[in-house]
Amino acid sequence: MSKRNIFIVTCALLLSNAMSGLDNTIINTALPAIISDLHGIELMGWIVAVFLLGTAVSTLLWSKLGEHIGNKQAYQLAAMFFVVGSFLQGISPNIVFLIISRTIAGIGNGGVVSLPYIIYAHLYENPRKRMKVLGFVSASYSMATIIGPLVGGYIVDAFSWHWVFFLNVPVGLVSAILVQIYYKSNPKYRVDSAVDYVGACLMSVGLIALLAGIEMIGSVSTTVVIAVIVFAVICLGVLLHYENRVEDPIIPQRLFKNRPLMIDFALFILIWGAFLGFLIYSPMWAQALLGTSALIGGATQIPSSITDFLGSGSVAPMRRFLRPQKVIAIGILTLVLSFLLMVVMGVKAPYWLLLVAGVFEGFGNGACFNELQVKVQEDADSNDVPIATSFSFLVRMLSQTFMASIFGLIMNSALRRGVNASGGQITMKMMNKLSDAQSVGSLPAQLIPQMRVILHNGLHNIMVVSLVLMLIAGGINIWAQRLEKVKYARLEAAKSAS
Repeated sequence: MSKRNIFIVTCALLLSNAMSGLDNTIINTALPAIISDLHGIELMGWIVAVFLLGTAVSTLLWSKLGEHIGNKQAYQLAAMFFVVGSFLQGISPNIVFLIISRTIAGIGNGGVVSLPYIIYAHLYENPRKRMKVLGFVSASYSMATIIGPLVGGYIVDAFSWHWVFFLNVPVGLVSAILVQIYYKSNPKYRVDSAVDYVGACLMSVGLIALLAGIEMIGSVSTTVVIAVIVFAVICLGVLLHYENRVEDPIIPQRLFKNRPLMIDFALFILIWGAFLGFLIYSPMWAQALLGTSALIGGATQIPSSITDFLGSGSVAPMRRFLRPQKVIAIGILTLVLSFLLMVVMGVKAPYWLLLVAGVFEGFGNGACFNELQVKVQEDADSNDVPIATSFSFLVRMLSQTFMASIFGLIMNSALRRGVNASGGQITMKMMNKLSDAQSVGSLPAQLIPQMRVILHNGLHNIMVVSLVLMLIAGGINIWAQRLEKVKYARLEAAKSAS
């Protein structure tokens, strides 16, 4: 492929990344209008959950499909799933139709966010050039997450919530058409072995059950949750046993024998689980504790989006002087500083401290993601690059799903303790109004300081857990640096001997 064609294909794939970022953020702005119009508040959680489930479950399947029919065709098919799902969401007449349509879009999203990373590995075989491209990937996603809520709010106010979903249709079509015209896939990356349909079914059922069980924590009885999770574990256990006898397994067990690769996956799990704590709860911190508007609360994400791009772009220059795990160590250190700030901040901490914490969080997240994504592809065998890339995305999704439930349990526990200790003066309904600038005025003024202390206890505990996750990641990184030092010493010795 010519440089011009590579550039156009890269831009087309960046469109898909921005499209996913828009969908992930714009839906939050449109949800109140959707629920009001379709009368489905009792199913509101499923609107978010089914998209996450579809994305997580389909990720590995798309990479396998790419190996059999080509990444170009697989990406176009994924984009069409996303486009059709978006269109159907836009015309949804009821909440059940919307949930089904969102599942279709989620399945497509699993391909449009994971397949580009596999294609980048083929287009940019030089790791340093690939890191620069991944910097632009982070930038496109960060920009989409910044403008998503603003665009979504304008569309809902000026038109209707339906157009929030229609927005993705032309973007997805343009991306698929550009890939069709300018991307020349290489036949050498295809495999001719039989498709592992049984493994695909076992993996899909197992992951759906696992994620559904995690999502149900706190909303149904413990017995049901345990039963669903046990069923998921059985399915995944059968999958691992069955995959030993398959020519081309969905999840090759040789991945788990690759120690550097397992370290990469472990760091992804810990960093992405902790990152979710800041992503979800920093706007709530600003609105509920500091009394800001929703717009100002959402602005806590802007510094992290900017520095995410800077952190991602700094990886390639740092790699000229530092080994990979040293670069990751810098990212982890800045993340530790971010959560340390959040842990020590009191109820009346100034707004600018939230922004400073966001600066550290964004830089660390961008640096770790860029380095780890390339490192996964370098640590995997050449034949395993597609599946390792998709698996790294899957573990991030699973980590965020699991930690979202854990953080919710931590918050609910703190709220219940505070409400019970108030002697009936404060109710959970009152706590729900605390984070909304428009409804906080209806609360008794003399109880607001006490209510903010209750909420701060929950937020503080969440940030403590996130800090602990980052400290564990730091410990793994220190061990990995020692292994890396030995590896490079052996390579130097081999070069000297030759």
